[in-house]
Amino acid sequence: MAFKITDDCISCGACEAECPVGAIAEGDGKYEIDADACVSCGACADACPVAAPVEE
Repeated sequence: MAFKITDDCISCGACEAECPVGAIAEGDGKYEIDADACVSCGACADACPVAAPVEE
């Protein structure tokens, strides 16, 4: 199961810096995770100050 970023995202970029496979990019108003590239490691969720990344 890949992670996705909810609308709680504050666009701080903390998750992007922690993703070991580069699956996170800045989208329109929030960051987005490429589900095909995501390895479900949870590093993004651990780094996020508002718990926006959640496992699908």
